Amino acid sequence: MVSEQLVRSFTRLALSPDPDLAVAALMIARVEYPRLDAGPYLDELDALGREASKRVAAASALDADTPAHVDPVAYAHVTALNDYLFREQRFVGNDVQYEDPRNSFLNEVLDRRTGIPITLALVYMEVARRAGVVAEGINFPGHFLVRCPARRGLAYPRPEGLLPYRDLIIDAHHGGALLSEDACRELLRRHVGEDAVWDAHLAGRATKPQILARMLLNLKRVYVRMYSFPQARDATELLLAVDPSAKNELRDRGLLAYHLNDFSGALRDLQAYLQLVSNGRLDEEEREEQAQIWEHVKSLRRRVASLN
Repeated sequence: MVSEQLVRSFTRLALSPDPDLAVAALMIARVEYPRLDAGPYLDELDALGREASKRVAAASALDADTPAHVDPVAYAHVTALNDYLFREQRFVGNDVQYEDPRNSFLNEVLDRRTGIPITLALVYMEVARRAGVVAEGINFPGHFLVRCPARRGLAYPRPEGLLPYRDLIIDAHHGGALLSEDACRELLRRHVGEDAVWDAHLAGRATKPQILARMLLNLKRVYVRMYSFPQARDATELLLAVDPSAKNELRDRGLLAYHLNDFSGALRDLQAYLQLVSNGRLDEEEREEQAQIWEHVKSLRRRVASLN
């Protein structure tokens, strides 16, 4: 199990006013690498940021073939950043072994230059920040994206009048591809369905706790599919540190404890979960799930009593 000290440190960082994403991501990596030294990886991000800063500073909006609706300065900066990270440094999405847990650990992503959308987006945002480029996460369903906002107050001429420049939407998993509105709509349809409204999903910036929670949720799902229940429980422990009110994570921590024969821990979490959901309105599937958990609780009470 992850140490209590790590959980406390991660909780303080994740719930602070402005968490350092790289430091928090390297704490998450200690689920798999308990003795990981974060220092060299933070140094590497700093070095990447310094070099990217030079490329961005040298980028000229006049040299870029900028689309008409895009802020030319933002486009030049993103093009320079993309060339550096994806062409020179060769960061790439791991489509062949997408379910490899190493894709979720920042140290492995930096070592292997490969990851999944959210970890590559984290590298992108951290290097961009060090290079003086504003880049923020988008909690897009099924595929985390990055936004580089256009400078506000600027517009480009169209027959219908002046229109504000559009933000750049970046897919770090696919070499920094710039996504059009149509591409975003198609991506959303693939992950959510035909009736999805894409604007709602692109409107808000992903907060840092949301980014950390999504990283941990991805990791937990990978471990569960691998039947690596101790690590899945550790990831759930950190998820609850990010969001102590996450009822489903409390339930899952209890079920994972049950699988690991930690009957007192399972009983504690499942009883707390049932108490939290007892007053809510449930559909038929939720009522069936609750009934199953009650059966688990009854069995656990007998087991725990027999151990006393």
